[in-house]
Amino acid sequence: MPEAFDEAFNEVVDMLKESKHAIVLTGAGISAESGIPTFRGKDGLWNKYRPEELATPEAFRRNPALVWEWYAWRMNLVFSREPNYAHRAIAKLEDTGYIKHVITQNVDDLHERAGSRNVTHLHGKLKEVKCWNGCIQIALPSDLVDLSRIPEELPKCPECSGLLRPAVVWFGERLDPDVLMRSFDLAEKSDLILVVGTSAVVQPAASVPMMTKRSGGKIIEINPDETPLTPYSDISLRLSAVKAFEGIMKELELDQI
Repeated sequence: MPEAFDEAFNEVVDMLKESKHAIVLTGAGISAESGIPTFRGKDGLWNKYRPEELATPEAFRRNPALVWEWYAWRMNLVFSREPNYAHRAIAKLEDTGYIKHVITQNVDDLHERAGSRNVTHLHGKLKEVKCWNGCIQIALPSDLVDLSRIPEELPKCPECSGLLRPAVVWFGERLDPDVLMRSFDLAEKSDLILVVGTSAVVQPAASVPMMTKRSGGKIIEINPDETPLTPYSDISLRLSAVKAFEGIMKELELDQI
């Protein structure tokens, strides 16, 4: 790896060691290295499917079977993938005290399976479902975890018999205000945020790093491409998440994970 990256890794490690409250914000790029397609980019899911047909309340109201069929496919894909080195590195950094919390835009559970304990999901979780009528939100029932196809009868709410839907934030829906406020509070009290694999264009998630910046904290951006966040970042590593964390963990002498 070029010498310039070695210097950058040194800087990142110094910033981690000096930080009192560092957090991480992750986006689709980190999970892409586990084989989960991103939504934007040349291999993105939205290049194959129209979001208004699959991931909106209107779509579910119009054709819940079609939406569930797509989510069954997506759940099978996501649940069959494993955490990669970057997920494991972030969990190790939490375990060793360098990182206090992970905020993720991803709906997969790869951070948790890698060992991260303090994770906030801005856009919901594929491992949960909720009632279309708003009754409950529960863990994905065991008979739906290993879907090869959706059953003829769509999953029903045990409380009101209304339809269950994936507990993720769809286009046109607002984020859970409690989740959003928790993320903003974490960002404001943090002195360092690592922004990993996010396009930094989806609001309000894209505002999280700037809250840390406005509070006097620093931003480390890890992304192969420039983003709208790049001009505000103190360090930008133009690397994939895995390559970046390999360098960081080696410099920290924590690379045996």
